[in-house]
Amino acid sequence: MRNKIRIHYDNGNNFSKPRLWIWTIGSGSLEREIEPVGEDEYGVYYDVMVNRNNFYFKFKDIGKKGVIWEDDENNREYNAGLGGEIWSKAGIHNIYSVKPDRPIGHIKEVYNKIKDLIPQENFYLPQTDVSGGKVHSLLGAHKLTDGSISFALFHPRAAKVSLSLNQEDKLVELELYRGFYNQPNIWWGRIPATQVKNRVEYKFYVQGGTAGNERLVYDPYTRVYSDDYKLSNCVVVDPTEFQWTDEEWQTPDISQLIIYELNVYGFTDGDSDIPLEDQSTFRGITKRIKDGYFADLGITALALMPTSEAWSHFGLGYDPCSFMSVEHDFGSPDDFREMINTAHQHGLAVIIDQVFNHTSNDFNPLWKLIDDGSSPGGLYFDGSTKWGNKLATGRDEVDNMLIDSCKLFIKEYHIDGFRFDATHSNYTDHKLLYQIQDEIRNSGFKSNAILIAENLPNQSDLNFAGYNGYAQWADLFHDKMKALIREGVFRNWCDDSPNNLGDMFYFCKNQFAKHTNNVINYSESHDEPSIRYEVETNNILDCNIKDRKARLAMMATMVALGQPMIYMGQEFGVNRKSNVIDIDTVTPDPNCPEYEYNDFYRWTQKLIKLRKRYDALKISGSNPVETDQFSWMIGPWMSDNKGANRKVIGWRTKSGHQEMLILLNFGNKDVDVDLEFPAWGRWIKLADIKEVNDLPPVGTRNPANNSLEVQNNIFSNFTLPPYSGFIYKKATGRN
Repeated sequence: MRNKIRIHYDNGNNFSKPRLWIWTIGSGSLEREIEPVGEDEYGVYYDVMVNRNNFYFKFKDIGKKGVIWEDDENNREYNAGLGGEIWSKAGIHNIYSVKPDRPIGHIKEVYNKIKDLIPQENFYLPQTDVSGGKVHSLLGAHKLTDGSISFALFHPRAAKVSLSLNQEDKLVELELYRGFYNQPNIWWGRIPATQVKNRVEYKFYVQGGTAGNERLVYDPYTRVYSDDYKLSNCVVVDPTEFQWTDEEWQTPDISQLIIYELNVYGFTDGDSDIPLEDQSTFRGITKRIKDGYFADLGITALALMPTSEAWSHFGLGYDPCSFMSVEHDFGSPDDFREMINTAHQHGLAVIIDQVFNHTSNDFNPLWKLIDDGSSPGGLYFDGSTKWGNKLATGRDEVDNMLIDSCKLFIKEYHIDGFRFDATHSNYTDHKLLYQIQDEIRNSGFKSNAILIAENLPNQSDLNFAGYNGYAQWADLFHDKMKALIREGVFRNWCDDSPNNLGDMFYFCKNQFAKHTNNVINYSESHDEPSIRYEVETNNILDCNIKDRKARLAMMATMVALGQPMIYMGQEFGVNRKSNVIDIDTVTPDPNCPEYEYNDFYRWTQKLIKLRKRYDALKISGSNPVETDQFSWMIGPWMSDNKGANRKVIGWRTKSGHQEMLILLNFGNKDVDVDLEFPAWGRWIKLADIKEVNDLPPVGTRNPANNSLEVQNNIFSNFTLPPYSGFIYKKATGRN
């Protein structure tokens, strides 16, 4: 059967004598050069008669300069499903079954036309343009102050884009505008208020430049998906309707952070005092905040594991589908706002987890959304990771979207900061992280935004000048802690020798950090097994020893230079594997069911509040030794009477009139040390492994008891029992 196909070519290459070259592969192969048969406002066109349903084609110039071919990456493959008339553009491989639209102007003109209708408070209209072009892209769906709705989609390869509203048969065509790089890549339209229903659900219908050539697609900028998972429409959300009451709130300095990492699903799951419909939701966390749980514990910041829409149910959330949306299972966008508003009223910063390195492989709206020929998944992707399809971070168009996500959550949800997942340069182009710093902090969009990177192993380029760099989860602190606690090798690289003991507690300065601001210290996280579980992996099963080690790790986390983080349930001394989000607060360690866990919790609570109360326990700087804020007392590199070659560490810190003494022993034997001080004085014990008792009015510690009397600048033969820790405060007239 012979097929006649008309092929249009816009001749964007300005070929003087453009020719069409077609060919087939396999048996009965075909090669043919074809002259144009006519010209119209689009360009030249060719009529092709073939007895094939599939063939390849490209264009060349046979002008005076010799034969000039298009690049092979622009080779096009025709199939009969595209119809009898198709359109092609110079320099791209896409084939269109409809005539591509021409741009009618620049998106800046649209912005200037509607800018007086843009809400000014608690609303974000996308504006990121890392190229420096200052394009207000208008991407997404936005309700304006006159009740109309602005819709825009970034798609540089589409021939036409239309809007599909509320499952209606009628499509509303969008118009093409020049946008980023002054190229035609933003499709925009506006629905008047008279046509707006109470609830607007939508998708975009893209013709050309996408998987399957024509299809309904999701809005990458949607704030939420619909309840109907079969349709999974995008939903227009008005972020300005929520009434905020956190006007007096100020994001705390990073040195004030005591971070509590939690999973929304797991944190309140099965809690009998919370209604079933509120368990595993933002509402459940809101109740815990109002009940004073975090205030009682001494926490200053909540670090929520991913809150964006993810495919998995009751999972960790590290399989994101989109980046502006809120996980439907957790509640509505306003439920999230209420949780954050309540947190701020109770002195809690809120940090959310941004997974910018990969997406879900199950429900992936970005996959082949834009077929630019760059990778199997299209413009938004660049290979794969062990967790899912790898996002093409470092590509301007992708970075614009991801930075817009951060800005949206700051403006519309009052988020204090972000933790970025798996940011090592193997997974995330650091160009994105530099741009986030510029676009968020340096530009003044939110100069005090908290920026945390899970960057393992740690890389120093994210420090910037130190004080203004990212805070990184400290790889050495965690892994060395696990090796010391389990009394063996951890993950085949970190042993329990005294080596690097000073580095891990002095904010990993000799490893990667420039400033204490660059470090988050932790001994447990969602990715890691608990201390009790890790101890058991080396056949240490004694309940008392496990308890002491769990406490020692907690104390070490709270006193190390840098910012401490604990994972939900750690305050009870739970025994669990990694990536577990259930918390059993009744019997946290099933292998020690008779143990008193309320005692562990109360001890932890008092310990954390010591960190919160005393500035000398949270000193900051690029080198506190040089500023007389810090001095070593004992350590494995010092003399024999100060812990030589043993797993002990100790130091003094100073802030204003406060001075603190920290002593830790990770070994399984008593260690006697001599403590040298610059002057005589009394040091009052505030905490050890079994008890924490602060000075009045917070606690009942009598300064005359449980103290070290230092005379002649030395206290000799101080004994550190196995798996022990101590916190002392120097007595002053202000105690």
